[in-house]
Amino acid sequence: MAGCCEHDACASSAGAKVDPIWRRCLWIALIVNATMFAAEIAAGFAASSSALQADALDFLGDSANYAISLFVVGMGLAVRSRTAFFKGATLLALGLWVAGSAGWRAVMGGATPHADVMGIVGFVALLANAGVALMLFRFRRGDADMRSVWICSRNDAIGNVAVMLAALGVFGTGTLWPDVIVAGIMAALAITGGWAIMRQAMSEMRLGRKSLAVPAE
Repeated sequence: MAGCCEHDACASSAGAKVDPIWRRCLWIALIVNATMFAAEIAAGFAASSSALQADALDFLGDSANYAISLFVVGMGLAVRSRTAFFKGATLLALGLWVAGSAGWRAVMGGATPHADVMGIVGFVALLANAGVALMLFRFRRGDADMRSVWICSRNDAIGNVAVMLAALGVFGTGTLWPDVIVAGIMAALAITGGWAIMRQAMSEMRLGRKSLAVPAE
């Protein structure tokens, strides 16, 4: 784990040592997530699946998060914590949008999703996200920016399992309800994950302000 302490809190405001492994992991995660977004959003609309569309939007949000993390890597803790706060807020907003979309579909109804497409795409997405999550596991206890990346990857892997369960539910019941329920669960994961990232980022920003307020000895 890079950094002078567990949460990298002692990194100077001027910058932080860049772990080349961290940078390489971010690039791999960015490429994987951008590719999976393109594939899954097309499959989501083709299969009339809210769960797949929600998972695809998760891939899109994660791609943006990884790109931002690459941009701020090596910068001071203050910059990284503010960036993490923005990413957490984005994740929370995405979760609220997915929750609203799933709620609208639950009320208005719609076509029954294609369970076979959901299952196949969900399994491929699970393989991709599990690989990324394992790659980023070592950074799960880093600063808010690192933690935001880990939380996004973890949530995606959980979401893929949920999509596969939704596919089984749709196949078994012949209704859209399993798909809508799973989309709601994924929305809850995004909301709670986004709030957790925002809380840690705010804590780090307060720590940074206090360190600036203390005169050097």
